[in-house]
Amino acid sequence: MTAKATGQIFIGRQQQMAELTASLDQALSGLGRIVMIAGEPGIGKTRIAQEFASHAESLGAQTFWGWCHEQEGAPPYWPWVQPIRSYIQRTDAKSLAAQMGQGAADLLEVIPELQDQLPGIELPPTLEPQQARFRLFDSIATFLKNVARSQPLVLVLDDLQWADQPSLLLLEFLARQMLDSRIMLVGIYRDVEVTRTHPLSQALARLAGSESFHWQTLEGLDPEDVGELIRELSGIAPGQELIQEIYRHTDGNPFFLTEVIRLLGERWQAAGGPVLDGIGELEIPQSVLEVIAQRINPLSKECAGVLTTAAVIGRQFDFQLLGRLSEDFSETQLLELVDEALDAHIIQEPPVQPDRYMFSHALVQQTLLEGLSTSRKVRLHALVGEALEALYGDRTKDHAAELAHHFSEASPVSRTEKLVRYSKVAGEQALATYAHEEAMEYFGRGLAAKGVFSGGPEPAADEEAAAMLFGFAQAQAATSRYFVDGFTDAVHNLRRAFDYYRHNDRIEQALEVAMCSIRPGAGYQIGLNNLVEPAVKLAPPGSAVLARLLSIFGRVMGFEEGRYDRAEEAFDQALAITEQLGDAALEMSILANAANAQYFHYHLPESLRASLRSIELASHVDDPHSELAAHYMATNCLLSGGKLEDATQQAAAMLPQAERIRDHLWLFIANWKCENTASAGGQWEAARKSSDKSLAIGANAPALCTRVSLEYQSGEFAQGRKFLEQLRERVQDSPDWPIFEYASLALCIPLVARLTAESHWFDEAEAAAKQLTSSPKANPVLRITAQLGLAMMAVINGDKPACQKLYDQLLPDMGKGYFAGIVPDRIMGQLASTAEQPDKAAHHFEFALAFCRIGGFLPELGWTCHDYAESLIQHSNPEHRNGATRTGSKHTPTGHSNAVKTEELLQEAMDIATNLGMPPLMKRIAALQRLAATGAQSAPAYPNRLTQREVEVLLQISQGKTNREIARELVLSERTVQRHIANLYAKIDVRNRAEATVFALSHLAQLTQDSPA
Repeated sequence: MTAKATGQIFIGRQQQMAELTASLDQALSGLGRIVMIAGEPGIGKTRIAQEFASHAESLGAQTFWGWCHEQEGAPPYWPWVQPIRSYIQRTDAKSLAAQMGQGAADLLEVIPELQDQLPGIELPPTLEPQQARFRLFDSIATFLKNVARSQPLVLVLDDLQWADQPSLLLLEFLARQMLDSRIMLVGIYRDVEVTRTHPLSQALARLAGSESFHWQTLEGLDPEDVGELIRELSGIAPGQELIQEIYRHTDGNPFFLTEVIRLLGERWQAAGGPVLDGIGELEIPQSVLEVIAQRINPLSKECAGVLTTAAVIGRQFDFQLLGRLSEDFSETQLLELVDEALDAHIIQEPPVQPDRYMFSHALVQQTLLEGLSTSRKVRLHALVGEALEALYGDRTKDHAAELAHHFSEASPVSRTEKLVRYSKVAGEQALATYAHEEAMEYFGRGLAAKGVFSGGPEPAADEEAAAMLFGFAQAQAATSRYFVDGFTDAVHNLRRAFDYYRHNDRIEQALEVAMCSIRPGAGYQIGLNNLVEPAVKLAPPGSAVLARLLSIFGRVMGFEEGRYDRAEEAFDQALAITEQLGDAALEMSILANAANAQYFHYHLPESLRASLRSIELASHVDDPHSELAAHYMATNCLLSGGKLEDATQQAAAMLPQAERIRDHLWLFIANWKCENTASAGGQWEAARKSSDKSLAIGANAPALCTRVSLEYQSGEFAQGRKFLEQLRERVQDSPDWPIFEYASLALCIPLVARLTAESHWFDEAEAAAKQLTSSPKANPVLRITAQLGLAMMAVINGDKPACQKLYDQLLPDMGKGYFAGIVPDRIMGQLASTAEQPDKAAHHFEFALAFCRIGGFLPELGWTCHDYAESLIQHSNPEHRNGATRTGSKHTPTGHSNAVKTEELLQEAMDIATNLGMPPLMKRIAALQRLAATGAQSAPAYPNRLTQREVEVLLQISQGKTNREIARELVLSERTVQRHIANLYAKIDVRNRAEATVFALSHLAQLTQDSPA
């Protein structure tokens, strides 16, 4: 062996190194990068990362490593904790405080020793679990970006195929934050272990869309590189036959190659020199595990036994722990055995970690473990667990995850008490650090050991099981996405814990379970009332606890059950208690909840009063969550009431509060409300920026709907289509409950159809709307939104009976102003106009005009002017004029005044559309202006009582146009064209296009009199 034969040599990886270096150059210039290095075990992933890290350091970057472990029961976020901890240990307190800022308290939750360097860290406001995890991720990302400002940062995360789910979520979060940083992250994983359903595979699929993300897959070395590696490791010049034979067996896998060459080198050394003849008799091992086994075989029996015990401990192991498990050897003897393994390159010493060792490769540990019988393995795990208990003493809680792992592996031969105890502690610790997925795993393991299963019907058998069910349910709720079911199981398990505490007179614990924060969103029928209502009866009369439970119950009744009467009663009772107690903080919280329920049940004045009172109390009470909720409801109420300027101020007031507490839900809502108010005024770019910020946090259905409208209104159809597809996907994954997903789709699709004449999604929109209109538990906001969507589709289709029916259904809720991004009275005007009631149409259009002009709702004003003008043109023939005159409507102009008003409305609409940049509206206005101009010359009487639009369609048919071509030419939907064709066929008594063409040609003079077609 040469002096270079100290490990796997960096050969044949020049191209991969060049790609890594190019990514590093971008990161050094401030364009953060993530590079994943994938490949089979032993292919050289870690080696190339080591070479790259050395190169990065030579260019001035600081590099840190984190490892994931398959078996050791590492705590959550372990691959991230290691590099951050290493940085903290080498950095002074002043620099740390500046780099962490207000996020220091969040990092303290995962790295407790930070308290030693930064004592007196002030705890942040309490958040709900999902928002708390967002804040933790944001604090870590901000810290790493700040670190990289002073010196570029390279993070290497190895063996990501074993990463815990929270660590992968943090990786995804950082990927979205590091584009403008000097951070480069190198991830390493075994692709052969990452299936399509593997959590890492799903994370990589989401990362693949980021411009900061790059991928490398390492393959085996070429035969030429194999020859070079043999020369480097063995010192001989191999012939082609030897190179090909070794390559054939190893496929160029560098680790396999290295081990084979070492093994052959030992044989050659024993034979007194290289044996180059008889290649076929070399007996080269057939697998990498086989060659490792042959490398282990020459070790002494004692050394192999000690290594086997070490393999059960984990990839890394502590000498002191190994000594406790190897009592047959003195410390000196054990050191000699360790040295024997070091000399054989079976293990190595990690840098800056005295008395710790690690296997030279995970495959070495795997080989040793596979040589163990199941019985021997589980007994060794039991011994390791007991030795760790003795080693940690009164600090076992700090290592609960590790202990839970070993006692879980030992469960077939050991009692379950320790497994349950450490699983419970590990679950609680994971819950405290927002590692909800890990918490579910630990609590689930502990519950299973007690014979209690998370989905079972029975209540908890004892207090320990009740506590774990409570923890499991909290983790379940936290891992359920916003507006997605999964909460139902969480509520079920909460109820099981609640029932145990209630039946065993543990009232305080029962009430704590009932007040667990679960907010799945309006319409989700998850059974919370079955938990909260019994708790209300348990709470002490007149107590603050009862007031809080009544507030929760009011929210449940308002959102889940659609029972506003019971919600109002609960809120009134809660507020009466706060008045007796003089508790301003509690009053503020209850008012914010009440305002929410009042708004979604369309009690707008009451909601606004409650919101403003809650905001008023904020000057005396520091409750940012309630204050944000109050600003949110005030924004909605003021928008609905036409107070756009005031609503804009309320939305803007949310941002600093949301940023102060770094609550991702409220950051999302705050930016979304800023988008709503900007869009209402036609400020498209400001709206788009706010929308980008909100959707980067969470793309829920209402936010996607408003973004779709924004893009289509401003003429960006391709972008709008992208967001519409996202919305449709969300609805497809939604449960059959009366929720916002369905309301958003029911409204969004007809909005798009109006602008594009694409009606092929109407079936989806109608199904979504019926999901809400048929449910007695749908709150009024959801129901009205769905009805407005149905109304728009009825107008587009020219369905007079449907328009009349929807007009009658919506009429009681009109006069409320701005709603779901539109002015409902404008839609009512269209319904009435389509139903041949021009006087009623004019009434609604006039209301909408006044509302939009006073409030400054410019896009809606432009559309109202257009729709009103369209109605006037539609009803401008003599029959309609006479009917309008008979009604005596003060809103319906006649004769010359009709034409003048139409011209004025279209001019106003064109001015708005031009100034705001609304190409789709401009196109429709231009078409109406041409139509109005021809109509002003004369009002032709067409044969067979055909309408102007029917004549236009008939003439297009006579020219051989398809329905799609006609729809595009006349700016209609295909479904509307089909309806016009059916109507005109009936009027002229024909059965097909050929007969219709004959009719058109025989009546051409009458059909083309002053016709724009």
